[in-house]
Amino acid sequence: MINGAVSSDRQVVIPLTIRGNAGYDRDIEAIIDTGFDGWLSLPPSLIAALALEWRQRGRAFLADGSECVFDIYEGTTIWDGQNVRIPVHEAETAPLVGMSLLDGYELVIQVRSSGTVTIRKLTS
Repeated sequence: MINGAVSSDRQVVIPLTIRGNAGYDRDIEAIIDTGFDGWLSLPPSLIAALALEWRQRGRAFLADGSECVFDIYEGTTIWDGQNVRIPVHEAETAPLVGMSLLDGYELVIQVRSSGTVTIRKLTS
């Protein structure tokens, strides 16, 4: 189970640990973005600090209809107590958790300042 909280500006935030290729882990806070169908996005400075391995370029269409081209890296996160290798999209934003990382889990949010966020694995 993963626990987080709703911030005062109604962002759904969870703690996340990213394993770096530079030999250390980095604990971050990531915002859950249900409009993002990828796994995880991180800013370029954090990707560089973790020495994540570049994999390919990606394209996405944004809500305003514009197209965005970005780099995709490979990273490891500790998700629900397990090491999980995932694609990491480079983006000049706060770290975002997308729907691909949440696949197979139940997300419960108390939508209010300091509300609780609970993510539980679904049973078959």
